[in-house]
Amino acid sequence: MNFNYSNIVLQDISPSWLPDNIQAAMLRLDLLHPEVSGNKWFKLKYNLEAAGKRTILTFGGAYSNHIAATAAACKLAGLPAIGIIRGERPANLSHTLQQAIADGMQLEFISREAYRQKGTTNWHTHYPDAHIIPEGGNNEAGARGCRDILSLADTSSFTHILCATGTGTTLAGLISSAMPHQQVQGYVVLKGAEYLKEQVAQLTQGTNWQLVHDHHGGGYAKTSPELISFINNFYRETKIPLDVVYTGKLVRGFSQSRFPPGSKILLIHTGGLQGNLSLTPGILTF
Repeated sequence: MNFNYSNIVLQDISPSWLPDNIQAAMLRLDLLHPEVSGNKWFKLKYNLEAAGKRTILTFGGAYSNHIAATAAACKLAGLPAIGIIRGERPANLSHTLQQAIADGMQLEFISREAYRQKGTTNWHTHYPDAHIIPEGGNNEAGARGCRDILSLADTSSFTHILCATGTGTTLAGLISSAMPHQQVQGYVVLKGAEYLKEQVAQLTQGTNWQLVHDHHGGGYAKTSPELISFINNFYRETKIPLDVVYTGKLVRGFSQSRFPPGSKILLIHTGGLQGNLSLTPGILTF
């Protein structure tokens, strides 16, 4: 299974807050596919290849972009899929989980305590024939897939490469494929995620990178009127939609960061726009 990468474009951006002595562009991975969008496909492609025809077993929460993309990709590939979902089954399923079911994914709900122990659980006892993909595609195969991202356009002239960071898988792939003169920065969307430094280092040999912990906006999936306003204003100026969990915090963080004069910044749009469906309709203007 392959997608048409020609849908992905490198788009120059010049929002009103960008300093005159800084250039910026965005690699629009969100345009790859309506459901398997952004970095999700790159984290999945080698994992799915390794699965052969086996059932895919993976993990996520009620609004997980990874669950949504895995369900859609498995449907397209003709693979059975099981999603282990954090928390008890709610009375009303989120749009994400409803869509996953529509795409053929079997959902299994487990307690939050059991979910915290998922890394030490022997899932093959219950699903002996399953191919297991970690939450967020966070493994060597996921990082290897993300090494392909920078080859989708001529990115050699950029001095800095920025992406939102959750598990660090995409960041690790970017670090491994960046050129020696490029600094890769991961804008962390979780609060208190100092453990990510070691987690990323396990997936890459690169040294040209850093984690930025100052722009998580209060924690994972936490929103604010200021973030919503920023996302709406950015869309008004660029016509690029952002999500509230990842790319909104990345771009807002970039707007509040300082770079040397003459820097040329590449921002990776990692998709995840389905996560905006958790918001009250009308809050976002797109």
